[in-house]
Amino acid sequence: MSKEARARHRDDQAVELLMRTGLPENVARALAFLSTREETTSVEIEKSTGLRQPEVSIAMQELRRLRWVEKRDVKREGKGRPVHAYHLALPFDDIVDEIAREEKRKIEEIQGTVRQLKRQAG
Repeated sequence: MSKEARARHRDDQAVELLMRTGLPENVARALAFLSTREETTSVEIEKSTGLRQPEVSIAMQELRRLRWVEKRDVKREGKGRPVHAYHLALPFDDIVDEIAREEKRKIEEIQGTVRQLKRQAG
């Protein structure tokens, strides 16, 4: 397996795991890609992940809302829209820790609900 194929396989595994935590596929794909780069543009995210431009925009908005990604405008030569460059605002391990805390909170909430249901039924 080539180095590129191994990297793609690792990214696909990360996407699958992130999606299991409830992240939408576009957000998971963008986050997995960003985790392997210091900084990248939305165009590079599109090309490398297979996401369409609107999917990348929505993913970046969500990742910025979560404060996991920061955006920087890169001025272009001449006219035209600025290019947006993105980078992780936190180390990927810290993001994974945040996801783990949120998943644990959800589990505890479900367990509390089940306890309440059992009390009402008993």
